[in-house]
Amino acid sequence: MSLNHVHNSLGRAVPAQINGQPAVPFQGLGKYKPAGEKAAPPVRTCADYPADGNKVAADLATALKNAGLRDGMTLSTHHHFRNGDKVGNAVFEAAAALGAKELRWFPSASFPCHAPILEHLENHVIHHIEGSMNGPLGDYCSQGKMRGMGVLRSHGGRWQAVQDGEVHIDIAVIAAPTADAFGNCNGVTGPSACGLLGFALVDSIYADHVIVVTDNLIPFPCIPWQIQGNNVDQVVVMDSIGDPSKIVSGTTQLTRSPDRLLIAEMTARFVREAGIMQDGFSFQAGAGGTALAFAIYLKEMMRESGVKARFIRGGSTKYLVQMLEEGLTDYILDGQTFDLDGVRSMRDNPNHQDTSPFTSYNYHGKGCFASFIDAVVLGATEVDVDFNANVVTHSDGRLLHGIGGWQNCLAGRCVILPIPAVRDRIPVIVDRVTTLCGPGELIDVIVTERGIAINPRRSDLIDAVKGSKLPIRPIQDIKAEIDAMCGGPPAVPKFGEKVVAAIKWVDGTVIDCVRQVG
Repeated sequence: MSLNHVHNSLGRAVPAQINGQPAVPFQGLGKYKPAGEKAAPPVRTCADYPADGNKVAADLATALKNAGLRDGMTLSTHHHFRNGDKVGNAVFEAAAALGAKELRWFPSASFPCHAPILEHLENHVIHHIEGSMNGPLGDYCSQGKMRGMGVLRSHGGRWQAVQDGEVHIDIAVIAAPTADAFGNCNGVTGPSACGLLGFALVDSIYADHVIVVTDNLIPFPCIPWQIQGNNVDQVVVMDSIGDPSKIVSGTTQLTRSPDRLLIAEMTARFVREAGIMQDGFSFQAGAGGTALAFAIYLKEMMRESGVKARFIRGGSTKYLVQMLEEGLTDYILDGQTFDLDGVRSMRDNPNHQDTSPFTSYNYHGKGCFASFIDAVVLGATEVDVDFNANVVTHSDGRLLHGIGGWQNCLAGRCVILPIPAVRDRIPVIVDRVTTLCGPGELIDVIVTERGIAINPRRSDLIDAVKGSKLPIRPIQDIKAEIDAMCGGPPAVPKFGEKVVAAIKWVDGTVIDCVRQVG
């Protein structure tokens, strides 16, 4: 280990500095305590803004120029359009045309639709990305081509980083399906309606300069306003800011795999037979195909048992919307809309409440409701025999996924990872995860088609399902069976010395890092 690295409390060698700034290694759950005051944007005066409230700029390039764009700035965007976003690329096309260089892009996430950003990384318009990198951008980073170090944070960790002053946003660009000329805006109305704008809320509060981009400019006032115009400096109108149909991507479609349907059914049975499914309980299921199937199975079990949830935590999908409309839950508390049924429900149903990472996920706040969700069902790319989990790289070490709200959800009362035993003939349960994103002491249950493993720390869960017909097995036994079937564990990837990305924990400390693939 070089002098540039330190070992954190999990034994992972992590960088002591990230892009020239000192980094704090992970110290253990609940051990790192923040100090100081929250960050704050500059004080502004109404004297510098139009008295008639019209903040509309001619185009995005003009707005960036008005915002004082210069080399080395941090520009942020959000990802509520997921793979249908059109604003992220447009921002850096305009920045390139203005001659800006060495910018830091701070998206809440990026997707394959952002592949044109590769050109701006190559021509030095963008120095590095601090945000989830799904697909081509993650692959580029894995090859060591990005000049700066990437930083991956959870959704709550992103809010924490801005609030705590770790990341200072110079210019935030917010894609808004409906806005007025003053900057009030929302995501639930207009032809490009995508749901809520919760990921962009922190940007609107803390950034030095905020630009709202819309394709549906309406007369004042824009009601409801999810972003307040008094936090907005300029408004830009584009022909189209995004394709809401592409909110539904490959990772948000119901699985048809018999094995994964079995895993989903066993997961729902576990929630029922462990006594979690009872009147007034709460749950969160991710938007992956297996998690969607879990929600369907659980819905049927709730209906048969006459059980009603107090709230369901979204990412909303049509399956959660059906539960709300059928009276199986009082509320959906939604952090991200994953399909157009979710958009409709959020717009029309007052019991479908939009939220932000501040209310649900921010670890440096006065509590967050992730910690009192009764059952949390999430995915993972790898799990090891100590129940540590990986969500950003595969066993070959390539960085292809983001963290999303995954780390934040580990605070739930029972965290379940339903995962296939094998992907592409490669075992998913390993001796040591390639990249450690979540510590095993927070992960309670692993469900595979070859059995269910309960973390030995959770003797209460072990006792609760004792005598059930569920296939409860030690995780080491499941792993041995998978290895025998696959001819052994997966090959250990070869890495270079260069750290291409740091993985932050929810408290801003560094839990692991990703190295250049060999």
